[in-house]
Parts: sequence; C-alpha cells; structure tokens
Amino acid sequence: MKKAMIFSVALFFMHAFSSNSQDTVNQYISKVWVADLGNGMYKNPVLFADYSDPDVCRVGDDYYMTASSFNCIPALPVLHSRDLVNWRLVNHAIKRLEPDSIFSKVQHGNGVWAPSIRFHDGEFYIYYGDPDFGIFRVKTQNPAGEWEKPVLVKAGKGLIDPCPFWDDDGKVYLVHAYAGSRAGIKSLLAITQLTPDGTKTIGESKTVYDGHEQDETIEGPKLYKRDGNYYIFAPAGGVATGWQTVLRSKNIFGVYERKVVMNQGNTVINGPHQGAWIDTKTGEDWFVHFQDGGAYGRVTHLQPMVWKNGFPVIGEDRDGDGCGEPVLTGKKPDVGKTYPVETPAESDEFSAAGLGLQWQWHANPVDWWHFANREKGVLSLYSVPTPEHYRNLWDVPNLLLQKLPADEFSATAKLAFHPNRRIQNERCGLIMMGLDYALLSLEYTGEDFVLSQNECINAEKGSEEIANQSIHLTDSAIYLRVEVAKNATCQFSYSPDGKNFIALGKTFKIREGKWIGAKMGLFCNRPVLNNDGGRMDVDWWRIEK
Repeated sequence: MKKAMIFSVALFFMHAFSSNSQDTVNQYISKVWVADLGNGMYKNPVLFADYSDPDVCRVGDDYYMTASSFNCIPALPVLHSRDLVNWRLVNHAIKRLEPDSIFSKVQHGNGVWAPSIRFHDGEFYIYYGDPDFGIFRVKTQNPAGEWEKPVLVKAGKGLIDPCPFWDDDGKVYLVHAYAGSRAGIKSLLAITQLTPDGTKTIGESKTVYDGHEQDETIEGPKLYKRDGNYYIFAPAGGVATGWQTVLRSKNIFGVYERKVVMNQGNTVINGPHQGAWIDTKTGEDWFVHFQDGGAYGRVTHLQPMVWKNGFPVIGEDRDGDGCGEPVLTGKKPDVGKTYPVETPAESDEFSAAGLGLQWQWHANPVDWWHFANREKGVLSLYSVPTPEHYRNLWDVPNLLLQKLPADEFSATAKLAFHPNRRIQNERCGLIMMGLDYALLSLEYTGEDFVLSQNECINAEKGSEEIANQSIHLTDSAIYLRVEVAKNATCQFSYSPDGKNFIALGKTFKIREGKWIGAKMGLFCNRPVLNNDGGRMDVDWWRIEK
C-alpha cells in the first residue's frame, strides 16, 4: 500500500475513533479523582493512577499515551485525549506476552518496561524494552484497533527504555538505556541506527552520554529534533529522588551538552521522573511525566514548558535559573477548543461482552477463567487451581486487578459464591495486592461459608497468609468493600444487604508491588486440581468516595 493511502486510512480510523470516543459514547467521569477543575484550570496528577513511564505523541487534534505494564496482561495501555488533561483508556497493544511458557506464570517486575509511542507515515509505533529479552516494536494504523505482534528489534539483556527517531534525511535511529540488574552497567545512554522499516538495528549501539558523574541512573531517554539540534530528554538520580536532564547536540551521536531543566525544588512532587515533550496545534509546549507515589504507583503529571536559550524549562522557574519546579495546578493547555470532562473507567457494571479495559490479569490468562454473562448481567470468575508448591497469592496468575484511582476512595463488589460442594476450602474474594497483601476471603468449608479478613506480610518471600478475624455465614451472596485513606491505609468491611457495612479485621498499610503500584480486585481459587470447580458471580464493582 502506498504511503499516501496508508496515511489516508489512518486518518479515517482516527477521525472515526475520535468522533466515537468524544461525541457518541458517554464519557466516564470518576467519582474520586478528576483533574479538570471545570474553570479552565487543571490539577496534578492528571491521572492519579499507575501509568508508569508515560510517553505521548500528537496526531492532529489527538493525543495518544502509552505506559509500562510489566507483568500485567493485557499489556501496553493506549490512552487517548484531546486536551492532555482528560484521558480515556482505549486499548492495550498487546493481548498476551510471549513466550507463553514464561508469561503464563507470574513474572513480577518483568515484561514490558518504559515504552515510547510515535506516529510516522500513517502508522503508530510503540517500542518497548523487555529487560530479559531485548527491545521490541509493535505498530498499527488504528490505535484503538488491532496491533501487530511484537517484533524483536534488538536482542540483549538489560536493553531498556527505547525511543525511535525518524530524521530529516530518512534515516531511523533508536536511543535506549541499560538496566544494571541485567546488563551489568547503568547510567549510560546509547543510540543505534535502524533499518528503514524500524525492525532491525544497523551496527552496534554507540554510547552518547555517560551519567555516572553528574546523572547517576540516567534512563528513560526520549529523542527529538528542534532548530537543527538533537535533544535527549532523560531523568536521572532515581525514580523517587531525581531530576530531569536534557542533552543537546548538533550531531546525533554527540558530543552532547547537559542541563538540568526540572527538579523537585521546594515542591511536594518528588522525582519528577520520566516523560514526554509534547506540543499543541496552537504552539504551546508541555511535558508529561510521572511521580513515584509509593503504594499508589507512579502517577501522571502535566507540566507547562517553554524554551529559553536553546533549552526547555519545565514547570515554574521561580528564580530564573532555567530549571523549573513542577506545579500542582495550572491553566489547561490551549488546544483551540474545550472538550468534555473524562477519566479512565474504574467502576464496572459487567454489562459488556467482555472485560473492561481497566482490568488486567497478573499473567497470561486462560480463556475459561472468566465469562461475561450478559444474560445474567454478571461477570463469572471460575475457580482456578492454585499453582504447584503454593505458598500464598503472590504467585497466583488469575488475580483480576486494576490500578488504584485516587489517594482516598472505596471499592465495593456485589457478588455471590457458587462453590463446588465436593471441594473443601475453595474460596473467592476481594484483594488489595502488593509486596504485602490483604483481602476478604469467602471460603466454603464443606458445611458453611467463612468470611475472613486475611493478610500476608512480605508475600514475595513466601510468607504465610494469616486470618485477622473470621465469621461464619449461611448465605454466599454478599457485598465486600475496602476503604482507602490518604495515608495508604485501608479497612475491609462486608454487608449482607448493601446498606449497612460491618468492619472486619484490622486496618492494613498498603504496599506497592514489584515496579508497580498496589492493585485491587478479585480472585477465585481452589486448592485441588480436579475436573471442575465453582465460580464467583460479580454483579458490579463500584469506586466511590
């Protein structure tokens, strides 16, 4: 297909998608966090959710974001916005990670690291690093549709944070960093040339910057060109404590000048870490980055940006030294039009033909793990045998989870448990998952049901799950709830009627997972491998204040 035709097809899909997503489909508006203040202003974070290592590209009036997903499936989220403040989750570029022999088991902290998204010649490209296999590429003409399967562009251990760049002369390049845990080296940035189709490297990577002296742990590079200069935007100094460095050179392979363009300063926004320079059609410049929020994950911020003496200044430069500080509130980007308030989906009435995009498994799923039963209006989760040598839920793949959506909220599920009456200790429930986890467990004993509030401290080390409080029930239809406070503590409760909730167990201090924030959701498991099990029918899941 000729490039002009490809471009026309892509524009057709984007126009159709944009019209659908903005005009004919009801926008979801969170009850717990909305960044658009409704008066022409916005607040940070624009996404109070774990969209780690965000990258953004603009195509016409549309902005597309992707982020790290690590071991969570489906992988590589794709978000869409028209104003950089209101975002919708529209797709995942990868449905399953390969090889399945590895990713059908939980691979905490592995998988998809720090992607970049670009639009070139009518197609969308995402490059990402898998620290154990190398750098991959996926592409599509329609970001809300099917993406091609990943192509291995550069094999190697510890190759991470790739970003492609198409130069004016038609040559294609890729900048990347190194993960010290696999490569045995970090704090270096390198560039390699790619074949014209972007699927293979030409020659070896060339180191263009050594950050060991001034920019320890420099990573997450993004490569751009402006006024004849090549720019590499890259955070350094660590995820929770670092700063934004920008490098500039007349030659793509260097030598590069260095300048720190944003740091935490006197603000409460620590980091601030990896992100993307993006512009508007009206000529404004903006920077999207993340902040390490601990148990809440790496939340997404939007900062104003201006150019000064050939370098960007990100955030607010109070002392005029060319290094900005991040802002908590500001005027929304001027995109030439006002768009409706919108946020990624959180609650779910389970009335659709499949899982909502907010849900992810902890590993590649098996087809029969769930059934979107539209006739009954429920999501059925079938009990899955626990893995061999089961210790706790840390290594259980069929946890159906979503990101935390705000610093304080409640999550409530209305459900009914239908166990296999021939199996004792089959159970289901609501879980808050991280390095430590806590849950409400509804278990069939062979005679009745036991509802317990359990916790597991240092789950990754194989610790045993313990029950803090238990009660016996005769009915398995129940409402389960977790309430999260601003200090990342939570309290579990239950209700027989959905009106009066009774606290169970003790408060739990939420912890992040491996490179991800804590996640919450549902599970259904059995302790034996036999030819059938029970199920949990979930009527709805609701996120509220």
